[in-house]
Amino acid sequence: MNDTTTAINVKFNVPKKVLTQQNMNETAFAQYTKRLVALNLYRNRGVSLGYCAEVAEMTKEAFMLFLGENKISVFKFKDAEEFLEEVRNA
Repeated sequence: MNDTTTAINVKFNVPKKVLTQQNMNETAFAQYTKRLVALNLYRNRGVSLGYCAEVAEMTKEAFMLFLGENKISVFKFKDAEEFLEEVRNA
C-alpha cells in the first residue's frame, strides 16, 4: 500500500460533559472534529481540496459548500493580477 491509500486512527479524550452540553453523541462529535480539522488543513496548511474532503468524509462538492458556509474560498490567488490572468485564460 502507498501513503495515499493508508490512514491512521487518531484518538484523544474529551470530557463526556462537553458532548452532553452540546447534545452530541460520540459519532456526531467525531464527524464535527473531522470537518474542523479538514477545514483548518485546507485554510492554514494548503492541503488539497480532495484530501480535505476525504478527511471530512465528504464529497468534494459537499466540502466546497462547507468551505463556503465557513467563509473560505476555494479560489486561491496570490494577487489580483493572478486572478485576472486566470479569468482571461478561462
